[in-house]
Amino acid sequence: MSKPFSEDILNLVHKLEEKYKSMGQDLASYLEGRLYEDYVPYWDYVHLDTLLTLQKPKTQIPDEMIFVMYHQVTELYFKMILHELEQIASNTRITGDYLREKLKRINRYFIILTDSFTVMSEGMEQKQFLEFRMALLPASGFQSAQYRMIEIASTEFINLVSKDYRNRFTNDSPVSEMYKYIYWQAGATVLATGEKTLTLRQFELKYNEQLLEMAEAYQHKNVWKKYLSLSIEERENPELLEMLRDLDLNVNVNWPLAHYKTAVAYLQRNPVDIAATGGTNWQKYLPPRFQKRIFFPELWTAEEMENWGKTWVRKHVFME
Repeated sequence: MSKPFSEDILNLVHKLEEKYKSMGQDLASYLEGRLYEDYVPYWDYVHLDTLLTLQKPKTQIPDEMIFVMYHQVTELYFKMILHELEQIASNTRITGDYLREKLKRINRYFIILTDSFTVMSEGMEQKQFLEFRMALLPASGFQSAQYRMIEIASTEFINLVSKDYRNRFTNDSPVSEMYKYIYWQAGATVLATGEKTLTLRQFELKYNEQLLEMAEAYQHKNVWKKYLSLSIEERENPELLEMLRDLDLNVNVNWPLAHYKTAVAYLQRNPVDIAATGGTNWQKYLPPRFQKRIFFPELWTAEEMENWGKTWVRKHVFME
């Protein structure tokens, strides 16, 4: 004689029956299907066989494989960050506790990314890098649309306008007008002429429409707007304020300067002699002091903004 079902099992069966009934489905048919369904092993769940075939170096130079894999890992972390930012944006009843938890996750991901950049800065031979990098032109990490999406989801769009043009606009200016002066255009210009590089032209052709659409959608639900929707008491929470400042530093100082330190190590020559990363003007683009890109200027003093990024440079570049 079979053992009778426990009360817990029966309750679950009743809940499943209600779930499928509400969708016009028959629970018995789904349960029968489960009898023939295989268990899912780890390698199938993460699509491991497919994942390990996605590395397609363009040369036979060994360290290019490191370069490819690290950038793929980075994009996966960016996707995790966007996953959190999308939840913040879609939460119509956001609380301080909820926002802190999400910012804690996002900051953790960025810290891991920045700390892991030694894979790039110390994990490749300079000679190999300079050889295979030229075979990848005009591709560049500059073309990471997910990084741009993270920026758009975090701040008022005016803060992404090139600093030389920001005074033309207000927070309420049309995003479509501000987008014409987006800061990253200055990062992909031909050194000799100032014209757009192929790297930038490719990027704009593929992503401009999508990014502009996202910027307009996030105008009223970016991280800063969600912060402002909190009560005064929640907005003054020191831990939350520190997390917002950390996000600002992680995205706009620590991450780009980790790139800058690596670029200096591998590429620092006469700027006319080397095409750098896809032809981007990295010497003027990566250092935060040039762009003064700050997500939450309301949270920083005038002196802190004036010296934006200098503390990192003194510590990590000049070893002070």
